[in-house]
Amino acid sequence: MHIVLLRFAENKPMAPQFMEGHTAWIAKGVADGVFLVAGRLQPEQGGAILAHGESNEALNARVADDPFVKERVVTAEILEVTPAITDQRLDFLKESPA
Repeated sequence: MHIVLLRFAENKPMAPQFMEGHTAWIAKGVADGVFLVAGRLQPEQGGAILAHGESNEALNARVADDPFVKERVVTAEILEVTPAITDQRLDFLKESPA
């Protein structure tokens, strides 16, 4: 499991210009079954994504394709988390990535 932190960077004012591509990038991650949750960091610090089922290498490549990352609207930090204890509904998070 990974937590992807997307923190606003020097080109934050360009966010509206790349929002459509960024939104499509998130939608693809959800459609691919990799992004489980995506949302905003408050107050207006960027965004965060809970990702699962993809190797570090594959996730790094996916994140590098985000238009916000490419255009330095955000910087990305990827944290790998190995779940040890979960609510029963989230036991699938304990599975190894593909």
